[in-house]
Amino acid sequence: MSTSSSHEAWGTRIGLILAMAGNAVGLGNFLRFPRQAAVNGGGSFMITYFIALLLLGIPLMWIEWGVGRNGGRFRKGHIPGMFAAIWKHPAAKYLGIVGMIIPLTVMIYYTYIESWTLAFSFFSITKDYWGNTTQEAMVGYLQSYQGITAGSSHTMALGFFLVTLAINIWVLSRGISGGIEKLARIGMPILFLFAAVLAVVVIFLPPGPNGETAWQGLQFIYNPDFSRLDEPSVWLASAGQIFFTLSVGMGSLQCYASYLSKKDDIALNGIATAATNETAEVVLGGTIAIPAAVVFFGVTGAMAVAQSGSFNLGFATMPVVFQQLPMGNVLGFMWFALLFFAGITSSVAMLTPIVAFFREEFGWKREIIAWSFGVVTLLFGLMNIFWLQYGFLDEWDYWAGTFGLVLLAVIETVLFMWVFKPENAWASIHQGADIQIPRIFKFVMTYVTPVYLLFILIWWGTQDAIPILTNAKAAGGGTLTPEMHPYVTTARLIIVGFAIVFAFLIRIAWKRNNYDDRAGFVEVDQSGRTAV
Repeated sequence: MSTSSSHEAWGTRIGLILAMAGNAVGLGNFLRFPRQAAVNGGGSFMITYFIALLLLGIPLMWIEWGVGRNGGRFRKGHIPGMFAAIWKHPAAKYLGIVGMIIPLTVMIYYTYIESWTLAFSFFSITKDYWGNTTQEAMVGYLQSYQGITAGSSHTMALGFFLVTLAINIWVLSRGISGGIEKLARIGMPILFLFAAVLAVVVIFLPPGPNGETAWQGLQFIYNPDFSRLDEPSVWLASAGQIFFTLSVGMGSLQCYASYLSKKDDIALNGIATAATNETAEVVLGGTIAIPAAVVFFGVTGAMAVAQSGSFNLGFATMPVVFQQLPMGNVLGFMWFALLFFAGITSSVAMLTPIVAFFREEFGWKREIIAWSFGVVTLLFGLMNIFWLQYGFLDEWDYWAGTFGLVLLAVIETVLFMWVFKPENAWASIHQGADIQIPRIFKFVMTYVTPVYLLFILIWWGTQDAIPILTNAKAAGGGTLTPEMHPYVTTARLIIVGFAIVFAFLIRIAWKRNNYDDRAGFVEVDQSGRTAV
């Protein structure tokens, strides 16, 4: 692979694709996807899901790769620099603040959730939760681990969080080729192997207590109920899942793409990344949790389980299933281990735009940045641990991990396809391309994708954002209780604080480097660079 910005580069093409796919393949593929499919009509959801993939997901994948590689021409691996490279206006860099807040905020709480998977891998192989053979008992076990139930402690959760965070930061500190790519080349094959084994085991499970089989679970997921296609909620749920599954609107895909040169392909690589992710999600993710739940709880029971939440499906229902299977502790270990690898290949990508910002604009060493933000993640992560039951994590997940993704996607799509101009964007994506993208996608990316995004943003803004902001409802669903108010307010103020800090740092960086917003950046010659 060609070398690129920040004196870093991908070592191999397969490493790039695995890392990009690893960034996309996360907990949402195996926990959120089956739940969304189950509660939104199964096959009906799949129809709207693939439409959203074609009109939203794949176009956004190309847009983000294009935005990132264009930024790499000027050695800009962070969103403020990428936006300033596209739009020569003083406001451009400040629009990029969204692309700094999102990865930092999501990294902090996502790492904590990721640590649950590491903990339950250990609890599975040691049979620690054996004996909790009902959904209710396993929910109680999970809440005890989280320190929510009366008399329980946060000690165990804190310990696994520290271990998970340390692994993340160590990989990040090793660089693109030496850390992130190596993790992807090891972790992704293990993930796919474990997922394939579990999928085969689930498919060939004998009929459950009610005589229902895994095939009936698959039939529910893939047989459409056309009567639900007129429900806006189904279309919005599928569009939202596309954001989660492809990690678009996060800022990390763009950063990864900035380490490519104009000679490197992004058209075929973008499709390969999306295809790898969809295999993990639709083929494997859709074949494990819901079909397994159908065997032991029936279709009706599985739907009730899915309605109760993604975490209950993964951390309560599946352990109940494993306890009833031969070598269940090994299968449970494989389930939570694949979730851990899915999580960590995503989380190590989240801080890369911030690392790039401090390296490129202030000249800091990668190791110093990585471990410094490891401390930041630890300090704010403690709030997610100790204030979990008060809606603190849910608030961050909504504003940064849901609404924020769409907001950033709207901004980058408008800048790349309209400010940069469609012809320039199309030509940029095809530089070094190994394939010719069907020209219909130029129309889709220019008109359909922006309208689709604006519709989602307006709908979510009126249906969710305003009620949540006015405390009419909780970010995690349900009613916001009086005791939750101070924690929710604190969560929001911290996000606002992040925005102020990043705005201040961007201003300092531009003055320090004497950037002229109207003149733009000077393109950096990519020849002769070496990776570190």
